Amino acid sequence: MPQSKINSSYYLVFKRVMDVTLAGLALIVLSPVFLMVLIINQVDKSDRGPLFYKQIRMGYHGEKFGMYKFRSMVVNADEKLHNDKELYAKYIANNYKLEPADDPRITKVGAFLRKTSIDEIPQFINILKGDMSLVGPRPVVEAELVEYDAEKLLSVKPGAMGLWQASGRSEIGYPERAEIEMEYIDNASLGFDIKIMFINLFNIFRGKGAY
Repeated sequence: MPQSKINSSYYLVFKRVMDVTLAGLALIVLSPVFLMVLIINQVDKSDRGPLFYKQIRMGYHGEKFGMYKFRSMVVNADEKLHNDKELYAKYIANNYKLEPADDPRITKVGAFLRKTSIDEIPQFINILKGDMSLVGPRPVVEAELVEYDAEKLLSVKPGAMGLWQASGRSEIGYPERAEIEMEYIDNASLGFDIKIMFINLFNIFRGKGAY
């Protein structure tokens, strides 16, 4: 593994330049996707609602931020999860997620957006804003911090793509997921980031671990 350069000013500056450049280009190239999802959202009369979903995640140095996704669930998804004790218990027991077949909140269109990872595209906005980086540990909800060395996890900017996703994404749960994210922090470098990006892009086209 490469030696970590996580605190190197050169690494951080170059990483930010890469984030802004690639995220900006991605938003321009993928702008037709935004239009497509907007049209589908308006045509589907069974589930009218906001185009975007914003969930509070833990960011750099513990600063909370709203992470954007294309909405793939019913409008009152969070309320529905927390009000159903049995469903919420299943969510916690299954590594803070639900299997698609067990999740009544996911819409038909949303299932497609998740499977193709199209729902993640708005996170390029978070990257431009500086909430996230292209590569880094996946931003978690506050409840998940108990699974990590929280101080170490929050010492770096979270990423849209990371070693956990490159290693299998939703196929890998805790505690292995936390170990993989810590491995990235210990070994971060520009070369490692680029390698992780290419592996993630390959996995996205394969649909590996996405649901």
